Amino acid sequence: MAFNKVEICGVNTSKLRAIPESRKKELLQIIKNGEPEEAEKARDEMINGNLLLVLSVIQKFAGRGENPDDLFQVGCIGLIKAIDNFNPELDVKFSTYGVPMIIGEVRRHLRDYSPLRVSRSIKDTAYKAMQAKERITTETGREPTVEEISQAISVRPEDVVTALESVVEPVSIYEPVYSDGADTVYVMDTLGDNTDDKKLLEHIALKEAVSKLSQREKNILTLRYLKGKTQTEVASEIGISQAQVSRLEKTAMLHIRREMGEV
Repeated sequence: MAFNKVEICGVNTSKLRAIPESRKKELLQIIKNGEPEEAEKARDEMINGNLLLVLSVIQKFAGRGENPDDLFQVGCIGLIKAIDNFNPELDVKFSTYGVPMIIGEVRRHLRDYSPLRVSRSIKDTAYKAMQAKERITTETGREPTVEEISQAISVRPEDVVTALESVVEPVSIYEPVYSDGADTVYVMDTLGDNTDDKKLLEHIALKEAVSKLSQREKNILTLRYLKGKTQTEVASEIGISQAQVSRLEKTAMLHIRREMGEV
């Protein structure tokens, strides 16, 4: 089967239509706050209105010998998870959150049913390592180190790295995986543990908030928080007074907190 075929899983892809972003927001609010029957109808409309999103994502996995019908079904599972876990209160486009969720679901499918010939022992080690990683992440709220994983499954660190690399296909983090003209999602935006949906949403919301700052505000925050410079050093570098740096920094941080719903 080819990825450019018209019908996938009984769905005529030539007749698929995307719904406007404003309608998506309305549906997501109904799903979250509406009566059960009303919410279920809104959920169905939201799913059907985003099947093009699923289609655009699975096309990125063409050429791997996978059945498009299978990938489409798996992608729909990711879409449903995204709809059920999305927080409409955050100022984030649904596609920005949904694409990583769909990709994560497809990757898990490819990982579990990979046609690559990897020895049984390495594959077993990889599965144990991934299970240990998920367990430790859930328990600690952070991703574990290779050493922590190796201790958890009693395997040498170098063997853990080899096993995990054997079930992952390398790809550029700058590769675009979805774009609707105004919103492009790159591989780097999908990295991390997708089991922590709250953390993913907060990351996306933070990125959206920072994107709305002026270039000068972005420069100040970069110098202050990424390069560790003092306000006086920042003032000297960009040619304004320390008082102006302080004011702009406070304004930028207040804007971010408001966008994140913290104030």
